Amino acid sequence: MKVRKKQLLERAASGNGRLNSEPARVRPRLATDSLISLIRKGDIDTVIMVFPDIQGRWLGKRVSAPYFLDTAINHGIHACNYLLTTDMEMETLPGFDFASWDKGYRDLHMTPDTATFRLLPWLEKTALIICNVEDENGKPVEISPRQILKRQIKRAKELGFYPKMGSELEFYLFKETYDSARDKNYHNLVTFGSYIEDYHILQGTKEEVVNRDIRNMMEEARVPVEFSKGEWGPGQHEINLRYADALEMADRHTIYKHGAKEIAMSKGLALTFMAKYDTKLAGSSFHLHSSLWNMAGAKSLFWQGDKPSNLFRHWLAGQMALAGELSFFFAPTVNSYKRYQSTTFAPTKIAWGHDNRTCGFRIVGHGPSYRVENRIPGADANPYLAFAATIAAGLYGIKNKLEPPPEFKGNAYKAERVAGVPGTLHEAVENLEKSRADEEAFGEKVVKHCLHYAKLESAAFEKSVTCWERERYFERI
Repeated sequence: MKVRKKQLLERAASGNGRLNSEPARVRPRLATDSLISLIRKGDIDTVIMVFPDIQGRWLGKRVSAPYFLDTAINHGIHACNYLLTTDMEMETLPGFDFASWDKGYRDLHMTPDTATFRLLPWLEKTALIICNVEDENGKPVEISPRQILKRQIKRAKELGFYPKMGSELEFYLFKETYDSARDKNYHNLVTFGSYIEDYHILQGTKEEVVNRDIRNMMEEARVPVEFSKGEWGPGQHEINLRYADALEMADRHTIYKHGAKEIAMSKGLALTFMAKYDTKLAGSSFHLHSSLWNMAGAKSLFWQGDKPSNLFRHWLAGQMALAGELSFFFAPTVNSYKRYQSTTFAPTKIAWGHDNRTCGFRIVGHGPSYRVENRIPGADANPYLAFAATIAAGLYGIKNKLEPPPEFKGNAYKAERVAGVPGTLHEAVENLEKSRADEEAFGEKVVKHCLHYAKLESAAFEKSVTCWERERYFERI
């Protein structure tokens, strides 16, 4: 890294404190001062103002630095409210209460959360700021994914709990560009590796041309990384992010997913976070770690004396009780459910065990690090919704003093009389529609919004003719 660039990044990160050995969010005033200073010096000429959509993608605008200082930093910017009702193709979808043609597709207001200010080292003279989404009256938009998570965090804190989360994300790297992959209709793509590379250092070295930059540039962008490693597929890799409070972790997770793609693009390569890229290969997971801490964020509430606390048991029991009902929040696409295959390290059963990778819920750590690892989410999940569902389910278990079933020991893939992970998006939709706990946690508007989106996504697939159908039936039917 050039000395000048390194100095800018250090200056942008000034004021970072540490909470329990994790980099904390920059305090808003310090972040604002740093940003203004860098813009006035000419070190930043573009500010990307973004918010996450229902898929967890960044949407927003690139704002010229002078306009940002003159107007946007204090007054925000506007965007069309259809962005919270669109599908993956940016198509306007019918039937939403929030936005429609009948209502004229109004604006929503993007207010910058200056504590989220980051320099993006993979883009020249560019900063990123995450925005809160408000309506024309300045009230938070209830169905915005970041607001959905903030509401669950608030519910937890009102009970004296400080939720922390961790993300482990897997992806496949290709010797393709996104354009070449599209030109091939996403068939016969060349993965960066040719053999399973789980923990494999030699193959990992070949991929360092991308993964090293992802690790280092994420650190520079205040997205701290623990490590990267080869995974259970050719060209598949995992990068783990440092534990943090739930909102900060969701922000980091989304910056990482977006940034990793842009870093790969800059090298003429492509990567995917699809949950199941290929029928014959391992899926890509989002292992979701969670625990509750005291309000200072300094003491875990999951460990008491020399053993797990009652609070931990209730939290785990809530996760398991609502895993089926809230599965859409962990597995939001048709493709998500293709990942749940026996003996693939993706779970098929809603069981729990200590350090047991065949279970949907794996308990890991000891003392302050004691936590729940939910192995159900895929890499395609929206972290804001997945974390919100995690908190909602945990609080449900605490409120009702639920107890988890006995620990499952052995191979959970062979488990009998144990509830299974939903097998299709259609099943997940039915579960969400029947749930009563979801409305209590999220409110009717949020549930109705997410349910309607999920139904449209499921219906779109059911109408589509796939390559599998043509290959199977074209000649032989």
